[in-house]
Amino acid sequence: MSTPPDPAVLYPDVAARGSLAAALRAAAEGGLDFVLPASPGSGPLLHASVASTPAHREPLRISAWEYGRRWSIRGEEPFQGSCLIDGDTDDLAQVAAAARAWHHGESLDDIRRAAPFVHLTGRFEVPDLDPVRLVESEWQGLLRGARELEYSWQEHYLALVEAAYAEPALRALYPFTSHWALRFSPTTRPSLTLGSPCLTTGDDGTYGVGTGFITPDLGEFTTAPEAAALAVRRLPAGFGPVTLGLPLGQPPA
Repeated sequence: MSTPPDPAVLYPDVAARGSLAAALRAAAEGGLDFVLPASPGSGPLLHASVASTPAHREPLRISAWEYGRRWSIRGEEPFQGSCLIDGDTDDLAQVAAAARAWHHGESLDDIRRAAPFVHLTGRFEVPDLDPVRLVESEWQGLLRGARELEYSWQEHYLALVEAAYAEPALRALYPFTSHWALRFSPTTRPSLTLGSPCLTTGDDGTYGVGTGFITPDLGEFTTAPEAAALAVRRLPAGFGPVTLGLPLGQPPA
């Protein structure tokens, strides 16, 4: 891989201000005193973050691209580390608009209205950490992500996610994926519980159900609803209702 150009060459206006944090304050024409400088060890011309007034939001992370003039943002919630908003743009004023809205606690939809480059992941905020609402938020993120895929087999993966969501017993569990395999947990992140059947789809449009990871040892089907129905039948006894997955070592409240 080629060596990236000097950030000062790609971002001379940022370099003139001394840091991305300072450039953001200037782009906002005031009102961004809450922009934080880059963390130690990261380049001040390439990274900054924006503190959030609501406690249920992590600081918004802002990063400059190394090989082209562009900025990316990522906004997460703190309990699970799940992404609520992201996006990229070559307009620093737009980044500043998103940063201001994130800081002041504006709704996710209002953040997008303030800065149209912002992409909503589909998840919604759950400040009280209600596990049932966290499950629904994760399902909405999973559904939106599947609908936005651009791979040739997208329709098969989307059909699998939608079929699982249509099953009340699966919809009540916390969904999670790895390598496009769909599984379910009776606890939320950050402490998922394994043990559910694993749903997969192949390039040929078949749908598999297995006891292990990406091994359809329980059966293969030509339709996603058939696979989802078998997954329901093979759920372990007592797998639910969903509870909050606490960080390792943290006792229940």
